[in-house]
Amino acid sequence: MGRLDGKVAIVTGGARGQGEAEARLFVAEGAKVVITDVLADAGQALAAELGDAAIFTRHDVSSEEEWNHVVALAQDRFGRLDVLVNNAGIAHTAPIAEHSVADFERIQSVNTVGVFLGIRSMIAPMSAAGGGSIINISSGAGLRATKYMIAYAASKFAVTGMTASAAMELARYGIRVNSVHPGVIETPMLEANTPEMTKAMVQHAPMRRLGQPMEIAQAVLFLASDESSFMTGAHVPVDGGAIL
Repeated sequence: MGRLDGKVAIVTGGARGQGEAEARLFVAEGAKVVITDVLADAGQALAAELGDAAIFTRHDVSSEEEWNHVVALAQDRFGRLDVLVNNAGIAHTAPIAEHSVADFERIQSVNTVGVFLGIRSMIAPMSAAGGGSIINISSGAGLRATKYMIAYAASKFAVTGMTASAAMELARYGIRVNSVHPGVIETPMLEANTPEMTKAMVQHAPMRRLGQPMEIAQAVLFLASDESSFMTGAHVPVDGGAIL
């Protein structure tokens, strides 16, 4: 316990699923956490349950103005910023021929622009704090080919690339940037898949089971903590061996 004592974190998409697990684990390990999401009722309930160590604010990650609000809120309430988990994301499943431009752009606005804005928003507050850790949640689909998810794959490969680029640029400020690549995790995002697609993805991994949100949160915790102090630009798969 206490692996994040004294640290202040933002977790986007933190109202449920992987983000909820990350927020819970961060608080348990001593962090103060700003939970953000578009799911206001679930986010507020989680923050209330976690007590004084957590606050919630509604947040569209594709909005530059709302990112400015979130950063100001975190600093006003907790005094600093040490960790960002760019967890918010959406998915859409369809054959390429049936994938609309509107769906493609919607995915990019959240999964790609949202991560870019998050990274950029951290430079000033983390530099002022003497450094920090940004963890971008990409996907196994950001490391390997995935059928029927061309927009999602484009966004998650973008997150992989942005992680590497930002790691090179921000190291001079003491800011580490790494990505985590979940496999098939038992969260509401699976609703974007057909049951047959989920089954096929699970069978592709040597461990042949769904991952759990807390298994992702444990990897994120390591990257947020000082235990990973010499890691930046890493792409960490947590996928039951699917990338092998």
